[in-house]
Amino acid sequence: MPRHGVSPGQGRPRSGREQASDRSLGAPCLRLLWLGLALALALPNSPVLWSPAEAHPLPTQGHPAKFIRIAPQLQEAFGWWNLTCPTCKGLFTAIDFGLRNQASVAWVGSVAIKLCVLLKIAPPAVCQSAVQLFEDDMVEVWTRSVLSPLEACGLLLGSSCGHWDIFSSWNISLPAVPKPPPQPPKPPAPGSPVSRVLFLTDLHWDHDYLEGTDPNCENPLCCRRDSGPPPASQPGAGYWGEYSKCDLPLRTLESLLSGLGPAGPFDMVYWTGDIPAHNIWQQSRQDQLRALTTITALVKKFLGPVPVYPAVGNHESTPVNGFPPPFIKGNQSSHWLYEAMAEAWEPWLPAEALRTLRIGGFYALSPRPGLRLISLNMNFCSRENFWLLINSTDPAGQLQWLVGELQAAEDRGDKVHIIGHIPPGHCLKSWSWNYYRIVERYENTLAGQFFGHTHVDEFEVFYDEETLSRPLSVAFLAPSATTYIGLNPGYRVYQIDGNYSGSSHVVLDHETYIMNLTEANEPGATPHWYLLYRARETYGLPNALPTAWHDLVYRMRKDTQLFQTFWFLYHKGHPPSEPCGTPCRLATLCAQLSARSDSPALCRHLVPDASLPDVQSLWSMPLLC
Repeated sequence: MPRHGVSPGQGRPRSGREQASDRSLGAPCLRLLWLGLALALALPNSPVLWSPAEAHPLPTQGHPAKFIRIAPQLQEAFGWWNLTCPTCKGLFTAIDFGLRNQASVAWVGSVAIKLCVLLKIAPPAVCQSAVQLFEDDMVEVWTRSVLSPLEACGLLLGSSCGHWDIFSSWNISLPAVPKPPPQPPKPPAPGSPVSRVLFLTDLHWDHDYLEGTDPNCENPLCCRRDSGPPPASQPGAGYWGEYSKCDLPLRTLESLLSGLGPAGPFDMVYWTGDIPAHNIWQQSRQDQLRALTTITALVKKFLGPVPVYPAVGNHESTPVNGFPPPFIKGNQSSHWLYEAMAEAWEPWLPAEALRTLRIGGFYALSPRPGLRLISLNMNFCSRENFWLLINSTDPAGQLQWLVGELQAAEDRGDKVHIIGHIPPGHCLKSWSWNYYRIVERYENTLAGQFFGHTHVDEFEVFYDEETLSRPLSVAFLAPSATTYIGLNPGYRVYQIDGNYSGSSHVVLDHETYIMNLTEANEPGATPHWYLLYRARETYGLPNALPTAWHDLVYRMRKDTQLFQTFWFLYHKGHPPSEPCGTPCRLATLCAQLSARSDSPALCRHLVPDASLPDVQSLWSMPLLC
């Protein structure tokens, strides 16, 4: 396994948590289920819902699965063992009535803080700040949601008491135009132009990062002014970053951008969001806009005339993950954020792209002849976007708009790149399945898909829907700039079939660059960004087309040494100290095949002769934090 001079992993920090002392809450605290669950879904490192941070997440699949893991603690805390179905329905009917009174919001928040502490979702100070940040939006969603007492009690007590169907199935419409026969791209002729596309994602700038502070504090984010000093026997946060639950100081991002020279020159930049830090319990709109304008200015400073095409991450808003569809108006809408993005990114985007960005945070443009770029707002597919509980059917009409863009590109003979933050395999089921269907329909037109969000280095293969056996597209999930959690800082460069008539615009190869924090934080050292690996060379790929990535997964199933190389690079050269055994390996490989959520059949060939329950268990394994 190539080591590239990177130190072996030291494992991931496990932060301590204060023990809850107030267990006096009774059945009326059912009113706080909604807000408590929202906080548990939102706050990182919650021991209630998150596995120990050994790597970055393939989330457990859907809210009901997450709730199953928290239900026993709620039942024990609130004495729900004897809660009957009629009582549950009566309580939630009262909740609906009570939460329509604005005066009750403060009371709801005060008891939600106790619930957050009781369930050890976060330390008390974080619970208080987070509840105060989330409470207004959550109560608004609750009162506007289609979540009825029948559905709430179905979630709590099971199907005998009601039916949880908030995220019900829906379908977008495809044009009646027949799908052309599949035409895999041809390799470019020798000497054809090759474009280099810089890919930045998950920068997570922490304005309050402070060298020497505790990197293993009790809060969800450490290495900060409020983290305090480390124990006497432990080192503090490093100057350039830390292998812990910490984000990056501005100087590290400046170093990254100023040190891009050896990896360039670049024809364009894809930047898929998550600009602010993970201190999600204490972020104001002013904080988020400061992060947006500061980092945008930094990108402009160091990349100059190179065109940059951004996408919206889930951390850009506050509360985190809170992206109301456009029918939500007034102060609770996302207008404040999209308008600021349009103003900051105006030098890079044409008028029509700015128009749709202001409406829904997505856009399309033509960066060069024969290529259409589509930037999706993947928050409209997110399981953690609580606003979708009001209506999750194609929020903002984005997927139907995508179909129109792809059909128009097909009619013109153009190719299309899609960029976004959250990968499609991590989305709500109906959104993910509809997207999968769109990708299959337009496989000849779609030349590349590029996402971030997971912070690690992976991919998702798409197959034909009829047999789930013919690879037809691949989504590349690039590693993060941030170290969160326990990683080296990094970035990605894609080599793409270049700008000439007849170009396929497909990915030909990709390269990953990192800063070795162990070396950079040594006394007197200077940061050095260097090539960690090239995909085709390292994995022995004949090309970077979907079949090559499909074959790689099945090669890694048999070749444990090849998988260990993948595992090392998956973590940007700083893997966990614990080995990844067979269950971990199979679950990781299954994730590379899972571009469609809640679809265990995609992994059926990983375990020969396995029964369907075996495959479902493998697919839904909570391997990552």
